[in-house]
Amino acid sequence: MANRTPPFAPFEWMIAWRYLRARRAEGGVSVMTWISLIGITLAVFALIATLAVRSGFRSEFVGTILGANAHVTVYNQGQITDQGRIDRSIPDFAALAVRLAQVPGVTRAAPLVRGQVMAAHRGRNAGVEVFGIHAGDLATLPAIAGGEQALGDLVDFPAGLAIGSGVARELGVTLGDRIKLISPEGVKTAFGTSPRVNAYDVVYIFTAGRYDIDRTRVYMPFAEAQSYFNSEGAADEIEVMVEHPEQVEDLIPALRQAAGERAQVWTWRDASGGFLRALEVEDNVMFVILSILVLIAAMNIVSGLIMLVKNKGRDIGILRTIGLSEGSILRVFFICGAFTGVIGTAMGVALGCLFAIYIDPIFSFVNYVMGGGVWDPAIRGIYALPAELHLSDVLKAVALSLGLSFVVTIFPARRAARMNPVEALRYE
Repeated sequence: MANRTPPFAPFEWMIAWRYLRARRAEGGVSVMTWISLIGITLAVFALIATLAVRSGFRSEFVGTILGANAHVTVYNQGQITDQGRIDRSIPDFAALAVRLAQVPGVTRAAPLVRGQVMAAHRGRNAGVEVFGIHAGDLATLPAIAGGEQALGDLVDFPAGLAIGSGVARELGVTLGDRIKLISPEGVKTAFGTSPRVNAYDVVYIFTAGRYDIDRTRVYMPFAEAQSYFNSEGAADEIEVMVEHPEQVEDLIPALRQAAGERAQVWTWRDASGGFLRALEVEDNVMFVILSILVLIAAMNIVSGLIMLVKNKGRDIGILRTIGLSEGSILRVFFICGAFTGVIGTAMGVALGCLFAIYIDPIFSFVNYVMGGGVWDPAIRGIYALPAELHLSDVLKAVALSLGLSFVVTIFPARRAARMNPVEALRYE
C-alpha cells in the first residue's frame, strides 16, 4: 500500500502560496484577501487597545485610592449625647491605634480628625474636607508625599497646611500664601455657636492623581485639627494601612477583634466597590462587543475563500484527478484562510502594543489637533488616558482572533475538498 501524504506537506504550502498571490485576472480574490487582512488587523488592534486602556484605567483608579486613602477605616458606632447629637468620636484613639497596628498584616494605624469647611482667599471660596493627621503618618501616603508634581516640603507641615493642587487652583494660592478656613461648628458662646475662622499658611501642595481628591482635600496637623473642630482628646476615626490591600477582607476579623465591640470597619472595597463592579461589567461588555467585531472581520476570510474556491474549481478538479486527496485540498485552502488570519493578527498585535506603549504622545497629538480639552479631569476623575499592557490581555486577543480565523476557514475549505472533480472539469 502506498504511503499516505503527511498533513501540511511542503507541496500543500506551495499550492496555497500560489493561490494567495492572485493574478491580475483574479483581482477580486486579491482584493478580498486584502480586505480580510485589514479587517483582522484593525479588529485585533481595537481589542488590544481597549484591553490596555481598561487595565490602565483600573490600575490608575485603584492606585490613587490606595495611595491617598486608608485601606481600612475604623470608627465607633454613634451614641446619642445629652444634647441629642450623634457622637462617633474615639477618646482612647492612641491605645486603639496601637492595638490595630499589632494585627499581623497591618503596616500603620493612624488617628484622624475630619471635617468639612469653607476655604477662602482674596474673595475666592472653595468647599474642602480637612484631614487632621500627624506629620509622620502623612509622610507614609505615597500619593501625597511621593508625588512628582508636589510643591514644598512635608518637613514644614507642622507649621501649616498641605492642600491639593485643585484647591490651590480654585483659590489661586501658592506656597507661602495664607488661606482662611471657616467652620460652622466653631466657638461656643453664651449666645450659641459662632463660626470659627482661622488662617493658615500653605506649606505643601500635592497632586494625588485623582481630580476629586486634589480638588477637595486639605491636611492639617492633628493637634491643630483637634482644637479647630472642638475634638480635644479624641479622634474621629483610625486610618489603617495594610501590607496587601487586595486581600484586605482576610484581615477584617482580626481588626474587629482588636478594635472592640463598638467599632465599625469600612474597607476601601466597601467605599469603591460599586465603581469597581461597574468597571468589571463594562470590561466584560466591551470584550464581548469587540469579540463580535473580530468575528465580523474573520467572516471576510470566508467571503475571500468562497471566491477563491469558485475561481479555482478547474484547478481543484485537476489536482483531484492527479491524486490529491480531499484532506490535501482541505488543508490547501485552510492554509490560505489561516495565513490571512495569522498575518492580520500579528499586525494587529503590533499596532495595539505600539498604541499602548506610546499612548501619551498619541493622545497629546489628538488633543492638539482637536484644539485641547479632549479629556476633562472633572468628568473623568483622572488627568490623562492611561494604558497598561498585560501579557494575558494580548494572549486573549491572539487566541480569540486565531481561533475565529481557523474555525471560519474550515467551512469553505471543506466545500473545496468535497468538490466533484468530474463536475469541476465538465465544461473545461
